[in-house]
Amino acid sequence: MQMPVVMAYLWGMPISKSFVLPEGKAIYFASDLHLGAPDAPTSKQREQRFCAWLESIAADATALYLVGDVFDFWFEYRHAVPKGYVRLLGQLAALSDQGVQLHVFTGNHDLWMADYLTKELGAVIHHGPVVHQWNQQRIYIAHGDGLGPGDRTYKALKRAFTNPLLRWLFRWIHPDIGIPFASRWSRSSRKRSGHLDNRFMPVNQEPLFVHSAAIHGATQADVYVYGHRHKPMESQSEGWHFVNLGDWLCHDSYGRLDKDGMVLTMPDKA
Repeated sequence: MQMPVVMAYLWGMPISKSFVLPEGKAIYFASDLHLGAPDAPTSKQREQRFCAWLESIAADATALYLVGDVFDFWFEYRHAVPKGYVRLLGQLAALSDQGVQLHVFTGNHDLWMADYLTKELGAVIHHGPVVHQWNQQRIYIAHGDGLGPGDRTYKALKRAFTNPLLRWLFRWIHPDIGIPFASRWSRSSRKRSGHLDNRFMPVNQEPLFVHSAAIHGATQADVYVYGHRHKPMESQSEGWHFVNLGDWLCHDSYGRLDKDGMVLTMPDKA
């Protein structure tokens, strides 16, 4: 068995699905909005910017991929979810009503997402990497947390936090206590790890680039799309294209895929 296939087996390769990209339409990608952080007024401004962008893509979008950490914290109780985010949810509902496919990935900050957005918006929730083929373009999509070499501490924590027993126990904490406590912990966690997210290294040494190169023999994807690192970056390798979407905390960056390929855009916010 070839090494990339072995690695793919160890990481758990996603099942591929195929879709049709209509003429004149495009697929959009964005990640790491971290709505709710660092405070309500700042988060509201970011939400408004993002909703304005959603309005701007409505005419030609056939699908929208939100590639993780849409919320700085998220938990779905049986009859309650964190309040707020009505502008975002309303704009996503409008896109869904006009036939735009919504794909939402869990990230390391909103990994406890369940079926609320599916029931309310018709969104498909992805808890791990997927490979989606749009016409002849094969796209590997993942938030990126826990992928690639290193970061063993986080990988161990992720196994703990995705344990069904821990999720069940947290559900017994009243939302008035559980949501504020977990939101504060999430903000402090992001501050502690911020230096890692912003550390500069050549693209070909980035853990997610290394991960892409390792699994390429098995996935044969044309484009690898990630969030998580908060740095807009891309690199063309032999036969494939690596893209990290950046974030909406600092960059308001996004990806657009049409029949000609993927373009990473970072608007000038000045």
